[in-house]
Amino acid sequence: MQPQIPLTRDLVLIGGGHAHALVLLRWGMHPLPGTRVTVIDPNPTAPYTGMLPGLIAGHYRRDELEIDLVKLARHAGARLILGRAEAIDRDARRIAVAGRPPIRYDIASLDIGITSDLPDLPGAEAHAVPAKPLGAFADRWGHFLAALPDPAPVVILGAGLAGVELALAAAHRLRLAGIANPEVTLVEAAAPMQGVGAATRRRLLRDLAQAGVALRTATPVEITAREVRLADGSSLPTAFTLTATGARPQAWLAQTGLALQDGFVAISPTLRSHSDEAIFAAGDCAHLSHAPRPKAGVFAVRAAPILFHNLRSALTGAPQRRFHPQCDYLKLVSTGERAAVADKWGLALNGRLMWRWKDRIDRRFMRMFHHLPTMPTAPLPRMVTIGVREELAGAKPLCGGCGAKLSPGTLAAALGGLPPPTRPDVLSGPGDDAAILDLGRTRQVVTTDHLRAFCDDPFLMANIAATHALGDIWAMGAAPQAALVQITLPRASDRLHADMLAEIMAAAGAVIRAAGAEIVGGHTSIGAELTIGFTVTGLAERPITKAGALPGDALILTKPLGTGTILAAEMARAAPGRAVAAAWASMTRPLALAAEILAPEAHAMTDVTGFGLAGHLLEILDASGVAAELDLAALPLLPEAEALAAQGQASTLAPANRAAAGARVAAPESARTA
Repeated sequence: MQPQIPLTRDLVLIGGGHAHALVLLRWGMHPLPGTRVTVIDPNPTAPYTGMLPGLIAGHYRRDELEIDLVKLARHAGARLILGRAEAIDRDARRIAVAGRPPIRYDIASLDIGITSDLPDLPGAEAHAVPAKPLGAFADRWGHFLAALPDPAPVVILGAGLAGVELALAAAHRLRLAGIANPEVTLVEAAAPMQGVGAATRRRLLRDLAQAGVALRTATPVEITAREVRLADGSSLPTAFTLTATGARPQAWLAQTGLALQDGFVAISPTLRSHSDEAIFAAGDCAHLSHAPRPKAGVFAVRAAPILFHNLRSALTGAPQRRFHPQCDYLKLVSTGERAAVADKWGLALNGRLMWRWKDRIDRRFMRMFHHLPTMPTAPLPRMVTIGVREELAGAKPLCGGCGAKLSPGTLAAALGGLPPPTRPDVLSGPGDDAAILDLGRTRQVVTTDHLRAFCDDPFLMANIAATHALGDIWAMGAAPQAALVQITLPRASDRLHADMLAEIMAAAGAVIRAAGAEIVGGHTSIGAELTIGFTVTGLAERPITKAGALPGDALILTKPLGTGTILAAEMARAAPGRAVAAAWASMTRPLALAAEILAPEAHAMTDVTGFGLAGHLLEILDASGVAAELDLAALPLLPEAEALAAQGQASTLAPANRAAAGARVAAPESARTA
């Protein structure tokens, strides 16, 4: 048997920019055994900048220009941390991320892009929208279009190529929205469209004039909700003010102590920081000291293969390679409608053919991320025991979380053989969410719960597992009291084990203490994969069991349904990253307040986990001797859960859940009953 390869080094990718996305794509096809890869980004998706003007113009859907970091991380075998890096302690090799313990690294890489420079003007922060980050801009533009005022003047500060492209896109989109003569104004204090040839500038000036976009050479002095005031005393009416006045580095880089050039990380030809060989950088946040280039995505894309090679080399001790960027690059500027201007070497070409060329390049790039390669699984040996092939036929990847439970039938058969409690202070045995013990003046409830990891982030898994275990206590109407932690860690070096354990205990401690309980001990072991569990006790004068529901009672759900479907789809790389992030957020939301409100009035309570709503509701009905009727349309569902169920996505426990319910549940065939 081949031994499990231990994790010994941490590679941390800070930011989900184009270079890092391509590194992750390659890493999934050529992983480096022994390296734990971590991606830190505040969002589950990263927008592709080249298609943003097309989105604003209405040519693309939002999902067409988004790189799904959740799917990409799954492909690469990396853990994704949804958070924003705020600092780097280079001496301790730790990265600060808000709301969690610092992330340790052996090798780190920065690809965090740039931020648009909101002008230092009164009212800019309150009333203007920066062009970057792109996701926030796209959201604000979508809200603007959804509630389009009349009139709808748009003012764009900055007439570089980005500003011109966005102005033409905005004018086109407003015409599509029914505004025959849209009011779009570009404001530039200096000469517009610097950095392109004279022919391209002339062509774009004609396009602006034909689109009705006004170009003002002026200096803005104040931005309000309804106007942009200029230094000459005039003002421009506005309903949407966009700033594309240039780019600035992320401010926190100045506190890292790294060698910087104008605030950007100064890097060598090997993409390493001049001042720290453990840190690499690529994309717009980096400055190529040996070959300075303008901020453009093409250089991040071209640098990605070198970055991939050099990160692996830094982790293995192999030689590094040098990055030689091209001297000039093709600029394809979309002009609102499905046309574009191409600029290179001072030459300019324009028309619909240029748009089709740009569109083909952009879609080819995104196709790599929207159609991730499927890695082959190891074939079965030629000789296997009878039944193995049948057992694995059509099998999906084994779910984590509650989807990893034994089937309801198997569990019921096992528990059915247990004798009833004989001790007078044990008031209930298996079957409810927690056992009830008589302590004299009060009752103590005791439960245990373990989750097999469905993501590689120990901190997130501990948060979810602790919240999940407390759910059994809250479902009994009890106040959490104490918790024991049981942890199985995958094989790794002592240093990585210490980091994993610290992250788990930090998350678990925060959740348990917030619930009013204390961690009083536990047990650790090393195994094949991460598993986190808790044994929790709680106190209640009147524990609420499953037996007590009455005719006429209303069923109240305190969280939306669908986590099992979404997590199963995520393992199959079929769930949108935003839906996965919403599911994670739901699973980490504690139900203490809901239990506090409901417990004084509830006749019966339970939590809905791996056996689904039908399975857990049947347990209440059987214990209470009643029946129930559900309004399927009224069931709250997580985003995308119903759509994924309609595609056939389901947890590995779903068939057993349906079999256990059998003919006892009468329901139409639909995604909501899947």
